Amino acid sequence: HIGIPEEGRKLFESLKQDEFPDLSKHNNWMTKSLTPDIYSNLFDKKTSSGFSFLSAIKTGMENPGHPFIMTVGCVAGDEESYETFSELFDPVIDGRHGGYAKDAKHETDLDWNKLEGGEFDDEFVLSSRVRTGRSVRGYALPPHTGREDRKSVEKIVLDALSKLDGEFSGKYYSLETMSEADQDELIANHFLFDKPVSPLLLSSNMAGDWPEARGIWHNDEKSFLVWVNEEDHTRVISMQKGGSIREVFRRFCEGLQRVEAAMKEAGAEFMWNEHLGYVLTCPSNLGTGLRAGVHIKIPLLSAHPKFEEVLKKKRLQKRGTGGVDTKAEGGIFDISNADRLGFSEVQLCQFLVDGIDLIIKLEKRLQEGGEIDDLIPE
Repeated sequence: HIGIPEEGRKLFESLKQDEFPDLSKHNNWMTKSLTPDIYSNLFDKKTSSGFSFLSAIKTGMENPGHPFIMTVGCVAGDEESYETFSELFDPVIDGRHGGYAKDAKHETDLDWNKLEGGEFDDEFVLSSRVRTGRSVRGYALPPHTGREDRKSVEKIVLDALSKLDGEFSGKYYSLETMSEADQDELIANHFLFDKPVSPLLLSSNMAGDWPEARGIWHNDEKSFLVWVNEEDHTRVISMQKGGSIREVFRRFCEGLQRVEAAMKEAGAEFMWNEHLGYVLTCPSNLGTGLRAGVHIKIPLLSAHPKFEEVLKKKRLQKRGTGGVDTKAEGGIFDISNADRLGFSEVQLCQFLVDGIDLIIKLEKRLQEGGEIDDLIPE
């Protein structure tokens, strides 16, 4: 129970089907969407693999959330969770993604040639990155997985990665058997992921049997990475220094398609359906799971009162370069697409490209001492 709020833990342990809990102190999408009817209808439901409704909502019950940041508050334990508990997941998905109907269809498009532009000035853009997650069909997701499933997922993914060649030729570093020298190098490159310590993740059972069957694979150029059995079966990342998000997106699309093709040859596939797109552990990552982002130096625009308005209008979000909840230093921000579901991969990367083009134009205007109001879209 280390790290999990005691009040939340006691609330979860006291849940009864005929008694709707007091959620007045909670601020997450799960508790916002949960009604007494949904609660009693789903209370004792389980998926065919045995993942229970209570396990799905545990993280949101134990962790009330942040007063200013809406957390999601529920997780899937397998692909079926989104169907079995749809009475709750549908409104959570609709709320979290800013409107997504239960009969909506999601478009997937990994044709990087459709992207227009994407070559930014290195004076402003320091690095570019595109990431997503993928789940292997037929296996439990991390909140519900056991040793055997975890090892099977690792084997399927590594067998596929081992067939890659050319720019995608690479090596796997297992967290179980990693040498100290390898560990130091991966930490220095910011590639290593740590054992989960966040109460949100601990409540979701993300640290089970740590560090068994977890690891990091990267290509020789260190520009295409796959994390295995972290918060999702896989996290796939394409990245490089400088402003060519176009090159990063090309490598991202081609690498993903080659991994999936190698998996299919071996009789495996990713979880995907036409309503939710790619299925991942957290409802916030459904659809594309895609976060395309740049580290960009904009000391003038970031201090301007219209900065937030520009981001919102261009469907972008900002964070510090150290990740979520970190402050920006020296006017350098990590700016990325805000959406995940309801738009294709190409569309989301295009939102980023168009937004960053505008942001650089605004920063240049401010450098010249000019006004920017006429450049901000209506």
